[in-house]
Amino acid sequence: MLTALSIRDVVLIEALDLDFGRGLGVLTGETGAGKSILLDALGLALGGRGDSGLVRHGAGQAIVTASFEPPSPDSRLATILDEAGIDIEPGEPLIVRRQVKADGGSRGFVNSQPASAALLREIAPYLVEIHGQHDDRGLLNPRGHRTMLDSFGRIDTSAVAAAWARYREAEAALTAAREEIETAARDREWLEHTVAELTKLAPEPGEEEALADRRRTMQRSEKIAGELGAIDEHLQGSDGALAGLRQAARVLERIGEDHPALAEALAAIDRAVIEASLAEERLFEAQRELAYDPRALEEDEARLFELRGMARKHRVQPDDLADLTEQLRGRLERLDAGEEGIGRLEAAVATARAAYDKAAAKVTAARTAAAERLDQAVKGELAPLKLDAARFRTIVAALEPSGWSAAGKDRVEFEISTNPGAPFAPLMKIASGGELSRFILALKVALAEEGGATTMIFDEIDRGVGGAVASAIGDRLHRLAGRTQLLVVTHSPQVAARGAAHLLIAKSHDGTVTRTGVRALSDAERREEIARMLSGATITDEARAQADRLLES
Repeated sequence: MLTALSIRDVVLIEALDLDFGRGLGVLTGETGAGKSILLDALGLALGGRGDSGLVRHGAGQAIVTASFEPPSPDSRLATILDEAGIDIEPGEPLIVRRQVKADGGSRGFVNSQPASAALLREIAPYLVEIHGQHDDRGLLNPRGHRTMLDSFGRIDTSAVAAAWARYREAEAALTAAREEIETAARDREWLEHTVAELTKLAPEPGEEEALADRRRTMQRSEKIAGELGAIDEHLQGSDGALAGLRQAARVLERIGEDHPALAEALAAIDRAVIEASLAEERLFEAQRELAYDPRALEEDEARLFELRGMARKHRVQPDDLADLTEQLRGRLERLDAGEEGIGRLEAAVATARAAYDKAAAKVTAARTAAAERLDQAVKGELAPLKLDAARFRTIVAALEPSGWSAAGKDRVEFEISTNPGAPFAPLMKIASGGELSRFILALKVALAEEGGATTMIFDEIDRGVGGAVASAIGDRLHRLAGRTQLLVVTHSPQVAARGAAHLLIAKSHDGTVTRTGVRALSDAERREEIARMLSGATITDEARAQADRLLES
């Protein structure tokens, strides 16, 4: 429900703040007072064209802010906002704001979060329905008639939607398989060569890293082996340290008894020989463990280069070559399987299609029955609105297969015939302004209990009618307002008298600037305004008395 509307610098409105309640609110005013400006401003907030011509002369920008009651967390409106990244706290009012600059450009906001005009237009139908004589949306747009009929008939389309999803999924799988086979058939020679090449290579995940590690180890071993050879030469050669120590020990053994120091020197040399021999053993052990096979190194390097070369050829990582082999082998196998696989997929499509046909047929039957009930409901509303000769019907027709969807196979459209013997035609093509407005009202009354936006606005729906017809229109608007918030721009005193709240739109001029203002009327002021609507510029006592009777009724 619309709770408040704030307008700044829109055309002739300098500053305006309005609060709205439930029930029927009427907006009246003399011709040219600017009633359309109010609706234009609301339309701007809900994603309408951001024309710089809406900015009041001399102002830098126009701003319109519309406040609504908190949306239900499980509503479609809440889902749309969530998908758009707009955060709405539970119980938080929904505030839509639109700014239009005088030099062009506009910005939209939902609860102070930036929102595109497209998003505002998307959520608008869930907030406000505006019905006017030139409205090409809502009830006049055939694209929405199917949804309205489903809502009226409480038709559950979830089964047909699920069947449609399965049907489309099966068709997509069949199409993909056919395309893959066609592509694979063109590439058979390449596939066979590549699979054979990869199979011969037999790459394994992690093989590249293992080869690289082993190669590094063997390359390091090769370098260390050279160093150990040089050390061994220093120890073991004919001129090596160990040979020298042993020769010195033999000499000292002959002369060691000649002096105590020589015996000590011999003992020290013996210890050195033992330590050097231990070192020699350790060096031999290291040489044995670090030994590498030059042929193995060469083979590992060749394998590593082959893996990397194949990976570059197929633009993948070496570790992905094994998966690539399986993928290409699978393509080749599917190609070889050929029509057998296609046959299974075609059978799956046929099964899914049959399930969709069955679900769609149930929905069509339900829509046909609902259409009959809706036609009777609208028929009951036409006579009081002095449309006795008019006929209304709901067309439920089969769509071409290209038009099938998750909603089924039906095209739904509302049609009317305004005179006996006249052919049926779409609402917006056949009805005059007054007739169209009354048809919209009759249809809306019939559909009212089935939801839609919680705020409806009728713009001069009573134009061109008066007396009993205007009273009938007022009665139906009053009934509608018992289920939802309803705002009516009206020239009819019979309609104005039905309002729970009455707003007067008036234009003022201070000699230099013309302004449009809106204010709520007291009971006494309502009486005077309705009397003016009855009698014109000069308000008579008879007009006031008639206004009293209308208000009392």
